[in-house]
Amino acid sequence: MIMKPLDLISPELGVNREAAAEILRAAREAERRTLGLESFDILKAYGIPAVQTAFAKTEEEAFRAAEEIGYPLVMKVVSPQISHKSDVGGIRLSLKHGDEVRVAYREMMENIPEKKPDAVLEGVQLQQMLSGGKEAIIGMVRDPTFGPMLMFGLGGVYVEILKDVQFAIAPVGEEEARGMVTGIKTYPLLAGARGEKPLDITSLVDAILRVSKLVCDFPEIEEFEINPMMVLEEGKGAFAVDMRLTLKKN
Repeated sequence: MIMKPLDLISPELGVNREAAAEILRAAREAERRTLGLESFDILKAYGIPAVQTAFAKTEEEAFRAAEEIGYPLVMKVVSPQISHKSDVGGIRLSLKHGDEVRVAYREMMENIPEKKPDAVLEGVQLQQMLSGGKEAIIGMVRDPTFGPMLMFGLGGVYVEILKDVQFAIAPVGEEEARGMVTGIKTYPLLAGARGEKPLDITSLVDAILRVSKLVCDFPEIEEFEINPMMVLEEGKGAFAVDMRLTLKKN
């Protein structure tokens, strides 16, 4: 593994390492290598903002959680066996009232087992639906030679088609994290191209620093991704909407 000079090490960020360690320990004991939405508390422990989220095991719990969060909402199925939720009808957008929440819950519980019989449906995740802003991706893959390789890019076609991403070896400092954001070809879309208001670059840089610290604190994390991370107008923050974390086999 390549070691960086001390002046490049990320600053103290005030994280709760113990809380994250407990979540990962429980996952290992349960022999679960892949964690998703159900592990949003890891983001919370490391100070990475996330959209308001609630987990519900029943239709009634889903209804009560929706009323508490407010509308519009997104509903996502929670299952260790389902990685791509949209492929099995496990995502519903723009739910506007309680009746729609109840119907969406029932349809998921009835229809998904037909498409994925081996899946254990633990419940659903309800999230506030953000408007405006743009989608970004912050990820990490642990390279056997270089160690944790951080990745940043805009979401959607910018990653899938243009391959417009920046990489850096963790840990990173603020200057390097900012360089990851400003270094993508589509940075003008974040900075406020064609009269649009600039987005919250500072919040993205802070999130990269915190992901860097997380993956350095826990070498057992093999892969990590926040996708999407919604970045709003300058001063309004950036919020994780979905995440995926994979632990090493051993």
